Amino acid sequence: MLVGLMGAGKTTVGQRCAELLDRPFVDTDELVVASAGVPFDDIWAAEGEQGFRLRERVAVADVAASPTPLVISCGGGTVLDAENRRALRAKGVVVWLVASSSELASRLVHDDSRPLLAGGDKTATLERLAALREPAYEAVAHVRVDTDGCRPDDIAATVQEEFRAWNG
Repeated sequence: MLVGLMGAGKTTVGQRCAELLDRPFVDTDELVVASAGVPFDDIWAAEGEQGFRLRERVAVADVAASPTPLVISCGGGTVLDAENRRALRAKGVVVWLVASSSELASRLVHDDSRPLLAGGDKTATLERLAALREPAYEAVAHVRVDTDGCRPDDIAATVQEEFRAWNG
């Protein structure tokens, strides 16, 4: 499982890890959208963050119950829910992808699809989110991988090494 702030590389790295480990890739945000049958923005607009987080909890429970080994990319706020943290840790190795706020902001400079980043200073917002979420990331993660200035293939290789180290 990959956790971290938006822009940390969870989806891109997760897809590469899935290829390296020969496992299916699952993105919890995509599961929420698929189950709702409407785009992410529509869920957020109609139900707010609280409604989205309730749907996210169901998605996490579903992937955690899968008998098939998966590579899972979790939405940035997934770890805020204690039940999600328990389910993820119980499922397998949780890797926290970390990047500086300025790095994340540069990766997301042209991405207007993130409701939490709308209409403000992305770097400042990401710094605030990092400070708020850091304890939850620390609580859930088995491993922390710094992604600043790294290529996705290199990050995926590091994640794969960490995964193998944890699983013998």
